[in-house]
Amino acid sequence: MPEVVIRGRRMFYEACGEGFPVLFGHSYLWDAGMWAPQVEALSRTYRCIVPEIWAHGRSDLPPASPYSVDALAEDLWAFAQALGLERFAVVGLSVGGMWGMRLALAHPEAVAALVLMDTDAGEEPEESRQRYFAMMAMVEQAGALPPPLLEALVPFFFSPATVQRNPDLVARFQASLAAIPPERLPGILAVGRGIFSRSSVLDRLGEIRAPTLVVVGADDVSRPPHEAERMARAIPGARLEIIPGAGHIVNLERPEVVTPLLEAFLREALRRAA
Repeated sequence: MPEVVIRGRRMFYEACGEGFPVLFGHSYLWDAGMWAPQVEALSRTYRCIVPEIWAHGRSDLPPASPYSVDALAEDLWAFAQALGLERFAVVGLSVGGMWGMRLALAHPEAVAALVLMDTDAGEEPEESRQRYFAMMAMVEQAGALPPPLLEALVPFFFSPATVQRNPDLVARFQASLAAIPPERLPGILAVGRGIFSRSSVLDRLGEIRAPTLVVVGADDVSRPPHEAERMARAIPGARLEIIPGAGHIVNLERPEVVTPLLEAFLREALRRAA
């Protein structure tokens, strides 16, 4: 797996296909593999690049704790520059969307199209921020993700329909979390604390000029649809799609809907951008 060195640390990534570059951003607690169905389809037309953020997948731990979303966005810009990407599309889910929208704001000349999935531009609401920080404190104290927490996390990532329809997906996710080496947990928590203490960019969304698609699972409790609706109203010309029977990991819960949606959006958005 190739790597780029940023701030003296290795960020690993997957790359597949040729053509216009599409940079994918994965969710917190996931890795590059979460985009496999979309990369398989889109790499026939595009150069699909999926970096793994600090402490996730194979990438090194972050240089500070907490590690802010703004710092992460700067790192992903350095990543794009290291690969020689002058102009590219961004498809980001959850924290991937958070750093993606910040790239679009900071470097409008580079981001030709933007997809924001199950993400938010505002600060974390106080109630959920306290809940997530309590969960992270539990992990820090235990030095692992204990089984009760693995069960408690399921509703934050998956629709009840997914739990019924695709229990293997849920089980694989839980197994991946249980297998995280203890020495990597501080880095994962550092990124989490940065995500859930992020600053708002809601008042800047009107500056985004890239064609934008906002996607959210109808059953997402982590980033509920009203947040997506708020973003779509604020971004000029943005299109909103609410996907039934999906939660936070909409691209894996309903790939048969999301993948064609992405293909059609990128085809039209990049044609206009050209």
